[in-house]
Amino acid sequence: MFFTVKKKDTRSRARAGVIQTAHGNIETPIFMPVGTLGGVKGVLTRDLEATIKARIILGNTYHLYLRPGTGVISKAGGLHRFNGWNKPILTDSGGFQVFSLSHRRKIKPEEGVWFQSHIDGSRHLFSPEKVMDIQRQIGADIVMAFDECTPYPCEHEYAEKSMNITQHWLQRCIDRFDSTTGHYGYEQTLFPIVQGSVYRDLRIRAAEFAKSLNRDGYAIGGVSVGEPVELMYEMTDICCQILPETAPRYLMGVGTPVNILENIALGVDMFDCVMPTRNGRNGMIFTWNGILNMRNEKWKDDFSPICARSSLMEDKVHSKAFLRHLYVSGEMLGPMLGSLHNLNFYLELVTVARQKIMEGTFLEWKQNIVPVLGNKM
Repeated sequence: MFFTVKKKDTRSRARAGVIQTAHGNIETPIFMPVGTLGGVKGVLTRDLEATIKARIILGNTYHLYLRPGTGVISKAGGLHRFNGWNKPILTDSGGFQVFSLSHRRKIKPEEGVWFQSHIDGSRHLFSPEKVMDIQRQIGADIVMAFDECTPYPCEHEYAEKSMNITQHWLQRCIDRFDSTTGHYGYEQTLFPIVQGSVYRDLRIRAAEFAKSLNRDGYAIGGVSVGEPVELMYEMTDICCQILPETAPRYLMGVGTPVNILENIALGVDMFDCVMPTRNGRNGMIFTWNGILNMRNEKWKDDFSPICARSSLMEDKVHSKAFLRHLYVSGEMLGPMLGSLHNLNFYLELVTVARQKIMEGTFLEWKQNIVPVLGNKM
C-alpha cells in the first residue's frame, strides 16, 4: 500500500491524498460504508459502486468469523469474490465487538479474549495471532490489529492497563502478520490502533509507540464510545500531531457529518460509521440543509424532492411526502432509500471537502457549513 499527500490546507491540518491498494486507488479524505457481514445493509453492490461511487467498504472480522465462517470465505476465494466487491476492503479486528460483549468475555493478556458467540453462545478465543490469520483468510486489503477498547468513563489505571495489553497484542499481531503471506496473490497491509481512552499522557504514549513501528497506516480507536465530543476532538488532535505525515490516519467509528469535517481539519483521512445506514433505516436523513426526521407529520404533504442538491437520481425523483409514506407504512423501500441517500450524502461530503482542500478554501467552507449540517428539521 502506498499513500501520497496531494495537497495540504494552509489553515488547518486537513490534507487531500491518494491511497494505492491492490484493488484500486482511494482518494482521501474518504468515508467507508460499513458492510458488517460482507454486504452493506439494504444497498446493492452495483449501487455502492456505480451510483454512490464508494471507493472502499468495511467488513467485520468478528461477525464474518462466526458467520459464514472463514472456511466458506476461503473456498470462495476471499471476501472480494464472495461478496462481488472488486474495490478495496478494510476489516476491523473484532476488538470493539468483543468489547461490547462485556458480560460474555474474559480477557487473558497472554492468551487473548475468550468470548461467547452472540448467535449460539458457543465459546471462542481471539488471540492476536488468530485474528491475523482470520483476516488473512478474509483477504481484506487493509487489516486492523487486535486491540482492547476501553469504555467511557474509565479510571486512568484501567485505561493504562488496557493500553499496555493493546500494545503487547499489537507487537504479536505484527510478528504474525509479517511472518505470513496473503492467501489470494495480492498484498495486504496492517494498521496499528492507538488507544488510551481520554487521557492525554496515554494517548501520547500510544501514538508514539505506534509511530515507532513504521507501518503503512494508523488507526485511532476508543473514541465515539460515549465521551463528550470535545474530548473526541482533543484525543484525535493529540494523535494526529504525532502519527506520521506520510501515512493515512483512520478514525474508527466516527461519526456525524459535523464530526467528520472537524476531524478532517485535525488531519484524519479515513472514516467509517454505521450512522448513515442505521439512521437511514430509522427515517433520519442527512442533507446539506440539516437533518430530516422523515416520520414527522410536517412532511406528509411536502412534495418537494428529498434533496434537490443531491447527485442521487432517487433524491430528485421521490418527494419527502413519498419517503415519509414508505417509513410510516413499514414499506422496506423506505429504509433502502434512506440508507442509499445517507451514504451518498456522506460520500458527497468528503468529496466536496477534498475539493475545498485542493482549492485552498477548506477551513472557510467548513466554518460556514458546520452550523447548517447540525440543524434538525
